Amino acid sequence: MPFMTELLPDGARVFVAGHRGLVGSAVVRRLTAEGHPVLVRTRAELDLRDAAATAAWLRQTRPDAVVLAAARVGGIMANSTYPVQFLEDNLRIQLSVVAGAHAAGVPRLLFLGSSCIYPKFAPQPIREDALLTGPLEPTNEAYALAKIAGIVQVQSYRRQYGAAYVSAMPTNLYGPGDNFDLATSHVLPALIRRFDEAERSGAPEVTLWGSGTPRREFLHVDDLAAACTLLLRSYDADEPVNVGCGEDLTIRELAETVSGVVGYRGRIGWDTAKPDGTPRKLLDVSRLFALGWRPRIALRDGVAQVHRQWRAQAAGDAAGSAPDPGAEPTAAAH
Repeated sequence: MPFMTELLPDGARVFVAGHRGLVGSAVVRRLTAEGHPVLVRTRAELDLRDAAATAAWLRQTRPDAVVLAAARVGGIMANSTYPVQFLEDNLRIQLSVVAGAHAAGVPRLLFLGSSCIYPKFAPQPIREDALLTGPLEPTNEAYALAKIAGIVQVQSYRRQYGAAYVSAMPTNLYGPGDNFDLATSHVLPALIRRFDEAERSGAPEVTLWGSGTPRREFLHVDDLAAACTLLLRSYDADEPVNVGCGEDLTIRELAETVSGVVGYRGRIGWDTAKPDGTPRKLLDVSRLFALGWRPRIALRDGVAQVHRQWRAQAAGDAAGSAPDPGAEPTAAAH
């Protein structure tokens, strides 16, 4: 099947791998709103780690494009505890989907990586060409190496076969469908849950991991989805594209923002014996901005939206709403 010259025609059928996740569900919402038929499969219907099954399904359905948003993801605790799964599951998913898409003649693919691919001490803001110029953050090295392998895989299919496959590297994401499990969540939903539970229980203090000094940027996942559709339509080059808002804040400032939105009035303590992770991770988004994209959802507005989601989830699940006395204090981020 020859590759199309038009990157993403109107009405193109798009397979979103990982449609139940934070990122994939947002991409589905955006593509559907823009009139694209979206193909999805649950893990029970298609295990993307199974290369033969994935290739067979892609040959049968022949989508016009693939968005590879499926991945094993988690915060600093999960990455530190399960490096084998973060490495091997992500490698298997990427190898299956990218190779299967090419074998099926899928003309367009967008691979979604992560900003943790960049060196721990990369110059700030981080340009795309900082990739592989220094050592990674040790706490999420396995995940980062898997994502780097995905970028190289996409670039290799471009160079060897002329495939119009591209990669995007999002910053820290949050939004509808976030994971609030304290053992596996990222920093922002974990903070929302912990401050909400502390506010409702009257706890005098919330203790968080690290010093609170690392700086991070946060992007609402619906803004990422808008960037993804733009890239599918207009970007075709070897280099990955950073997706972020271009602004950051300290984890301490983030905690104060979340506690303010939630209405928690107690003290915020910091367990400095716990790791901070990378000291700063702000992406240079000039390449994406040059394509005309800008984020639209302010952090405080997005936090309020996710807090409402957590409240609704907690109210509907008595077990989930109860504070977990054995949970680790959470604040450190990738």
